[in-house]
Amino acid sequence: MGQSTGEKIERLVEKLRGNKGSGQQSRLRKLKPGESIIEMRGITKRFPGVLANDHIDFDLKACEIHALLGENGAGKTTLMNILYGLYRPDEGSILVQGEPVIIRSPKDAIELGLGMVHQHFMLIPVMSVTENIVLGLKSAREPLLDIGRAEKRIAELSEMHKLKVDPRAKIEQLSMGERQRVEILKALYRDARVLILDEPTSVLTPQETEDFFKTLRSMVNQGFTIVFITHKLPEVMEISHRVTVLRRGKVVARSDTKLTNPSELSKMMVGREVAINIEKQKPEEGKVALEVKNLSAMGDKGLLALKNISFSIHEGEILGVAGVSGNGQRELAEVLTGMRKASEGKVYIFGRDMTNLSPKKIIEQGVGDIPEDRSGTGLILGFSVAENLVLETRSMSPFSYRWFLPFAKRYFLDRNEIHKNAERLIQEYEIMTPSVDAPARNLSGGNLQRLILAKVLSRNPKLLVAAQPTSGLDVAATEFIQRKLIEQRERGVAILLISEDLNEIMTLSDRIAVMYEGKIIGIIPASKAQIQEIGLMMTGVK
Repeated sequence: MGQSTGEKIERLVEKLRGNKGSGQQSRLRKLKPGESIIEMRGITKRFPGVLANDHIDFDLKACEIHALLGENGAGKTTLMNILYGLYRPDEGSILVQGEPVIIRSPKDAIELGLGMVHQHFMLIPVMSVTENIVLGLKSAREPLLDIGRAEKRIAELSEMHKLKVDPRAKIEQLSMGERQRVEILKALYRDARVLILDEPTSVLTPQETEDFFKTLRSMVNQGFTIVFITHKLPEVMEISHRVTVLRRGKVVARSDTKLTNPSELSKMMVGREVAINIEKQKPEEGKVALEVKNLSAMGDKGLLALKNISFSIHEGEILGVAGVSGNGQRELAEVLTGMRKASEGKVYIFGRDMTNLSPKKIIEQGVGDIPEDRSGTGLILGFSVAENLVLETRSMSPFSYRWFLPFAKRYFLDRNEIHKNAERLIQEYEIMTPSVDAPARNLSGGNLQRLILAKVLSRNPKLLVAAQPTSGLDVAATEFIQRKLIEQRERGVAILLISEDLNEIMTLSDRIAVMYEGKIIGIIPASKAQIQEIGLMMTGVK
């Protein structure tokens, strides 16, 4: 049959773009459930010193939730970044609805109906939710923006998919959970039909997770297809139809979810048995390490985020703080580590008033900080692994030597000592990196967290503030970090553990404090806590 004029023009445009014969279309056509929507064949991607994807085959069917599992560094994110156009494969091909395509950029992926919510959010902090969502899109009122219409559409999508967010709020004012919702809305606003979601439930209560799963099932019934990247194996069993497991850049298993189980999946991910539950000894109560009295603080929106909070932590004790993201946990951690000013109240560390002192002074008092935002606060991604490991101690011996001048006191870095320190900690904390000089940005999420842990714990802190320490990590990395926290507890370190993972809170904590709308609803012994009871407290029910 002859081609229509429109088809000829479309093929000519593709040739001019250099995408000859790709068959790439502007939108996914509607498919019946079970029909092939995406095929990735023989995908190979190399980075200096690393084979990230080794001839991977991955297929996605219409109207399914497909779980993608693997340890941090197994190649999951790299594979999805290739599908989304952030990387180009060294070898292999991609077919969309049976037609070969070349995806040069996220723009190409978006035109094909693909959307991705990254583990590290791609948002501009000083811009509003609406501005971030419409960024890069043409306006119906060119060259002017039609913010009003965009806000209305965002509100509709937010209501439709139960993704509550204020369209006018600045990103820098939002919690990590709210930022994740913005990323999902950004993809939906661009008419994505295939959604790649990385750890979408990490900031939800059990009740919210249940509602979110209802939303995902509803979206699948409406014709959406979802790649669900998660390290919570029970969620894989509950929500996904099929699962693909990666290990060291290769596919090691594919299965219908109903034909496997969490124990089998964790063994395939890691290559060995993984301890799901962490055992700990009964704590020997030491002296009070941290005492907070009537603490209040303002949030980024200019409203009271902490409201008259009081609690204490003893040496050798873990106090877990549970709560839905955005209820004051981030502000509490920032006040305790000197990153935010308290408006009222006092913070005593080992009996000394440390209220509103600088982070440097608080670190000198023996406080270690594992922040929620690994890449923004915990590390400098442009610095090398070795440099990041001495960020807080670079001016101290043995990492520097001092030179006294008449009018200034300066220090000079000892690169040899910094490298020796990095080599020791990389081995001790099992950080996967090509070299000590590799930029931190090249590390996977799990290895970034191990890097932060090594940096902080190598200083032998006496009080540790750990915010979301295992968020987004696989079972092996989670096990490693949880064991390190228990080791610190047994050394007599007092730990404030802030986590939205209730299983983690229940497993590690000696006592559990529940936060809601900036207040502590109650503090209960972990041995007497029930997960559903805590879930209700997280919604404000005492």
